[in-house]
Amino acid sequence: MDTFQLKIRDRLAMIALDRGRSNPINHQMVKELTSCIRNLDADDTNVGGLLLTGKEGFFSSGIDLIEAYEYDEAQSREFWVDFLELQKVLASFKKPMVAAISGHSPAGGCVMAICCDYRVMAEGKFVIGLNEIPVGIIVPDGIFDLYAFWLGKRKAYQYLLEGKLLNVNEALDAGLIDELSAADSLLSTAEKKIRTYMQFSATTWSQSKLNLRKELITKLNGDQSDTLNKMLSQWWAPATRKGLQMMVENLKSKSTTAK
Repeated sequence: MDTFQLKIRDRLAMIALDRGRSNPINHQMVKELTSCIRNLDADDTNVGGLLLTGKEGFFSSGIDLIEAYEYDEAQSREFWVDFLELQKVLASFKKPMVAAISGHSPAGGCVMAICCDYRVMAEGKFVIGLNEIPVGIIVPDGIFDLYAFWLGKRKAYQYLLEGKLLNVNEALDAGLIDELSAADSLLSTAEKKIRTYMQFSATTWSQSKLNLRKELITKLNGDQSDTLNKMLSQWWAPATRKGLQMMVENLKSKSTTAK
């Protein structure tokens, strides 16, 4: 596992994303997370809950556009198929799962966070939300369904079409996050919350969670091949590629400056 750190203590697993300064999501991270989370979900002896976090300043900056831009057509299709699979695996995780959002969490970072049962976010000048449309990425039905699960259809619809990124107070007011915490107490606050879930009967809690998410999980497991084909067609459209190239050059410039 090169893209995150995993620790298990008193039946609580903690995944801390650990890839570069901002935890951008590449194909390796997607595959490693999917495999790990499946294993944690199946291990009822040693794991009773999962806490997902990032690093100071960033939960995850979303899809690694610098790397994804260089994928060929076959690699791009495989990446997006696997990313949608990761979303399904996270959303179907039967045990308590809490996000300790340690900083910025746009796009793919937000997707991972909203798969969780509860979100605690660090106080600060951070943003969270889904800004795929301005980037040139068609939003899959499943991501809208997941966003609407927490925000309601009206807000999810408007925010997605605007590519709106919310500051921490806006996110709290909208119900996108559930609690704010000082950065130095973020993990302890998130752990306190998840352990309140873990004290209940595991069978009762898990089955209730799956019952409450039944419609959502069914939608996420539906055939999204048509949407995926449209996503990929737009991804390779000349105008999109031109816009992505500009963003990639900007990201590379910032990365060089940061060093």
